[in-house]
Amino acid sequence: MSTTQNTEYAALLSRLTLGTMFVAHALLKIMVFTPAGFAGYLTSIGLPDLLTYPTIIAEFGGGLLLIAGIQTRFISAALAPILLGSIIFAHGANGWLFSNTGGGWEFPAVLIALSGIQVLLGDGAYSSQKFFSGATKAT
Repeated sequence: MSTTQNTEYAALLSRLTLGTMFVAHALLKIMVFTPAGFAGYLTSIGLPDLLTYPTIIAEFGGGLLLIAGIQTRFISAALAPILLGSIIFAHGANGWLFSNTGGGWEFPAVLIALSGIQVLLGDGAYSSQKFFSGATKAT
């Protein structure tokens, strides 16, 4: 396996991991917290409840696009501010460890780093974008 192949598969693994995490967190907001519950949480931390549906849609849709390998660099960069917001407004005061009460900020920080890695690596292997464009190199 060549270094180029390793990079392609590393980008694939990163893309699938990041996309799955965003979809899972969107589904958590829909099925467990409920949109109304998430809206209430947002207002309890000083954010407008107007952010409820854009956040859920961005996480779910963006996660699906990442899993499919469509516009990976752009989507990864566009979703990072949601993670940064979760650190600033929700988890930052809870300390570093995610096992702390209220969840620390280590997990969103790692996902921000993973988003940055994805921006650098691009789609990786088995992306829909490469399939439809006929491209053979990382995008």
